[in-house]
Amino acid sequence: MFQRLLSVGGFTLLSRITGFARDIAMAWILGHGILSDAFIVAFLFPNYFRQIFGEGTINPAFLPRYAALHARGETTQAALFADRVFSWQMAAQFVLLMVAFVFMSPIVHVLAPGFARHPDQMALTVSLARITFPYLILTVVAIQLSAMLNALEKFWAAAAWSNFQNLAMIATLLLWRWFPNAAYAAAWGVLAGGFAQLFFMLWAARRDGLSLRIGWLRWTPEIKEFFKALGAVTIGAASVFIAPFIDTVIASLLPTGSRTALYYADRINQLPLGVLGIALGTVLLPEMSARLARNDRAGSDSAQNRAAALSLLLILPFAAVFVTVPDIIMRAIFAHGAFDKSAAALAAIALAAYGVGLPAFALVRIVASTFYARHDTGTPARITVFAMLCNIALKVVLVWGFHLGIAGVALGTSLGAWLNVATLTIIGRRRGLLAIDSTFMRAVVPVVLAAIAAAAGAFGGMTLARMFTAGRFHDELMLAGAVVVGVFAYGLVVLIFRRALPLGRLAGARA
Repeated sequence: MFQRLLSVGGFTLLSRITGFARDIAMAWILGHGILSDAFIVAFLFPNYFRQIFGEGTINPAFLPRYAALHARGETTQAALFADRVFSWQMAAQFVLLMVAFVFMSPIVHVLAPGFARHPDQMALTVSLARITFPYLILTVVAIQLSAMLNALEKFWAAAAWSNFQNLAMIATLLLWRWFPNAAYAAAWGVLAGGFAQLFFMLWAARRDGLSLRIGWLRWTPEIKEFFKALGAVTIGAASVFIAPFIDTVIASLLPTGSRTALYYADRINQLPLGVLGIALGTVLLPEMSARLARNDRAGSDSAQNRAAALSLLLILPFAAVFVTVPDIIMRAIFAHGAFDKSAAALAAIALAAYGVGLPAFALVRIVASTFYARHDTGTPARITVFAMLCNIALKVVLVWGFHLGIAGVALGTSLGAWLNVATLTIIGRRRGLLAIDSTFMRAVVPVVLAAIAAAAGAFGGMTLARMFTAGRFHDELMLAGAVVVGVFAYGLVVLIFRRALPLGRLAGARA
């Protein structure tokens, strides 16, 4: 698992680096005003629906069944099943695309009601959303191909394909003077990136002998079972969609720039989650599904406990650092060009609040695999709905009851994620499906110590750099000091306790 994690994490890290470059270009060129708020809403719009029709549903409903067929050697049946699912997907996506184009204006009014105070901003958002929305149908094809490759334990392409959208958006942003404004440049970059991702995944799948074909829609027992699972997962995915939808509604009612600040804070928060947390979930689900299909319960439990311990080891230090030194992170990375230090300070508040929930965002995929690997999509969906309702209630109380502004939005998201993980764990344990073994328990104390060391090192490194540096790159040098000392302190603790951690052969390496 550790080697596959390195493969997935390495390519995902590359995509996060290009994503960072894209976000820096966006902050520099779009700033934090009307243009950026309008584009971010238009950009998030297809991404919201992607959570319903993309990885959030295809992976739990499709991947375990497809992987089980391959594990039993039924490759022809697996290919037929994939083609039939694809045909139904494309039919649904075409209808959704037509509806979205016709009703885009009222949809945006519902999604961002605060924009109605600025008619030009509302009109711009509608135009941008019509450009970005077709990205959804392109990415859904790529996502299903990714799931098929993951089921065959071919992870690199699925981890690499998101780079193409980042690169396309960087290119169009740099050429923004050729467009009506920079927001249009970014929107066309989204669509161009979708085509690039699709062509790449078609090529990668063909290399491994995989393809997808559209055929007549057929209602078979396998498709009926798939849609039953899909329906349950979609309820959960829709609730995941509703929570950020509520974020956008609330942010549109807050001062201009609030939606932008939340976006950039979430992008920093998503860096370790995307590189490490999601990579672990990507590797874990097909492994658990294949082992359970071979009646290897012990192997499945062992894989899950190793994944959970690794997830906390790799994610918890980031959470501690985000809570400890959020200001210098946001200033050094984004406070350039049109994105000033006041905007960075606002985003830093949100980053600290998101950091509280970062470990939960990673663990939820690992704990949910307990149910998805057993083809139970209903239980996680019901729990996600419950957590989402609590999430929304918390945001309303924190934003308007305690007047926390965007910090309340982010903190409500974090607390909702922890509630989701806790409920999944309790129910999994009660049903005898989730076993916490010595591998996980032995790692808890070293993991916590490593996180504390990382946060203390980051604060100390930042303080030292502040004392000895000045000038134009003062913020960047303070961030560099925080990173160097934080990484050193974290690595020292991991080295000392390496035999208690699930590092495979690395645990026996000499210093």
